[in-house]
Amino acid sequence: MHAEDASDLRPVLMGCRKRQRGSQHELYRHFYAYGMSITIRYADNEDEAIQILNDSFMKVFSNIKKFDLEKPFKPWFRKIVVNTAINYVRKQKKFKREVQMDEAGNISTGEDILSRISYMELMAMVQSLTTAYRTVFNMYVIDGFKHEEIANMLGISVGASKSNLSKARSKLREMIQKNLNTRYA
Repeated sequence: MHAEDASDLRPVLMGCRKRQRGSQHELYRHFYAYGMSITIRYADNEDEAIQILNDSFMKVFSNIKKFDLEKPFKPWFRKIVVNTAINYVRKQKKFKREVQMDEAGNISTGEDILSRISYMELMAMVQSLTTAYRTVFNMYVIDGFKHEEIANMLGISVGASKSNLSKARSKLREMIQKNLNTRYA
């Protein structure tokens, strides 16, 4: 079964609507890796990522009757996973400390530098950021949310969102430079 093939996925989704454990297991197995690729970006560790993903699947199974079978499943699933991850981070109260800043300028990442490190190295660097920096970075850069949306979803100010993004980019730039200096020293 291919995730993008609605005709293959339809019987599984229909089974999930009937709360058939086999269909739920098949959907879980099929979308587990995709879901983990999202949750690991928000979580502090793999155990948290798994917890967020399991919570996401519970929401999927609880709300599967609301899903329009004529539409693609993957974007609907992704939205639930991202929102569950954001809610998890918010509930953990990791955003108590809010940094105010009038404007955080756009800082380039230097594509020539990025081309010298692997995707896995970059993701490890993103994972090592503080929860606040990592969450805003993921939401803005990877998931495409605007600062206003991020602020609203996380219960922080727009200035704090911009500041956290700026600091995340700065920290990543430092880590990348350190990585390259170590590699080519």
